[in-house]
Amino acid sequence: MKHAPTDLKSLLASSLREKPGSYIVEEILNRFPTFAELVDITEQELLAIEGIGKVRARQIVATLKLSQIISAPTPSVKTIKSPMDVYKLLEPEFRHLKQEQFICLFLNTKNGVIGKETISIGSLNASIVHPREVFRPAIKRSSASIICAHNHPSGNPDPSPEDVEITKRLVDSGNIIGIDMLDHIVVGNYNFVSLKERGLM
Repeated sequence: MKHAPTDLKSLLASSLREKPGSYIVEEILNRFPTFAELVDITEQELLAIEGIGKVRARQIVATLKLSQIISAPTPSVKTIKSPMDVYKLLEPEFRHLKQEQFICLFLNTKNGVIGKETISIGSLNASIVHPREVFRPAIKRSSASIICAHNHPSGNPDPSPEDVEITKRLVDSGNIIGIDMLDHIVVGNYNFVSLKERGLM
């Protein structure tokens, strides 16, 4: 079992203005001993620990989410040449999530990544992932093209009918605006599916 790293204990202690060996810090790490468990912790679970109120619970959750971002390996991919490049770039961000997140990469004319934005969090549907929410930041960045990606917390990356429907709407919208949608990647547990490669867009 991989236990929480010492720097995470220090981060918690500093955020809570507690000593690293304090009751609250130790109790959190005893109940949630792995990094994966810590980053999925909820306010309700923290409120069950003596000495933690609503304000502290929110503070701890925010601190842990920040530590997840900081601890993720820095992707080396800067230019997208294949669906695997997208997977390598985004998999560390998707790895511990229990909710679906829909992310867009904004590319220049040479397929270099010039920006990234989370468009929605939660189960995908056409009202949440609306073309205007995708292409507004693309236009703002003067993007030549975009690539979209989202995770399946179940671990199975096979696209759902909703995934295919949303993809086709975005492709059509991009054609009207003049910004190509190059691919839609669905990320599962250590694997992925490219809708373009599957002929679904």
